[in-house]
Amino acid sequence: MLLSALLGALVGAILGLTGAGGGILAVPALSVGMHWTMQQAAPVALIAVAIGAAVGAAEGLRKGLVRYKAAALIALCGFPLVYLGQSLAHQLSQPVLQAGFSGVMLLVAYRLIQQVRKQGAGQSEAELRFGKARIHPESGKFIWTVSTAAVLAAIGGATGFLTGLLGVGGGFVIVPMLRKFTEVSMQGIVATSLMVIALVGASGVGSALLQHTAIPWAAAATFSATTVLGMVAGRSLIRKISPQQVQMAFSLVLTLVATGLLLSALQSLLA
Repeated sequence: MLLSALLGALVGAILGLTGAGGGILAVPALSVGMHWTMQQAAPVALIAVAIGAAVGAAEGLRKGLVRYKAAALIALCGFPLVYLGQSLAHQLSQPVLQAGFSGVMLLVAYRLIQQVRKQGAGQSEAELRFGKARIHPESGKFIWTVSTAAVLAAIGGATGFLTGLLGVGGGFVIVPMLRKFTEVSMQGIVATSLMVIALVGASGVGSALLQHTAIPWAAAATFSATTVLGMVAGRSLIRKISPQQVQMAFSLVLTLVATGLLLSALQSLLA
């Protein structure tokens, strides 16, 4: 129980520092720390990440930062694919799933490093975007077109599938995609992402229960509680650290964890 509490606090702190992408470390932390398979760790990770995201989303709603219509569309498009992803995860072997997870983590780490480099080269936020989903300059709301709906639906589909397959919140998909294809501010993107993670994560837990997945509720409760506490601590620390430093440190952690998972997967496959 103490170990799950410590793991939750660590994941929560990273979630608070990174805004939405730190949940990707929850499954590896539980899998390695608790000696669970990734399929066993996924629903527990989703419970914790969904609760932590809900706390952050509530704060965003109070501040008027959440694009709730966009979040609802993304989540609705993600719901059906959560079940598909979970079904596929239970058909894959542990080494194959580990290898796939490590590949996703390495891709996220690479994108973070590239983003920091572009910012360091003096590229503005606007130059890094490709605004398919535009914001009305006067109302500040989305201009709802077929293109806008298609972009948000695609984000939802990818988020739902990866949530089901890997037991992740999906912030590492939602945040960069919203940054790339919309004109929403970074604060609005993080707040909206947290709302989507809470909704899609909750549907992932419900889907796991429908598939009769055994969930260790005591460990899940402990992990979730300390994840929230860690997230609050992380959010207080973020004011003292530059975003570039956070991104580079997070990419390093992702690379190290992914490398460990990949080596473990290869060892099992070659044994």
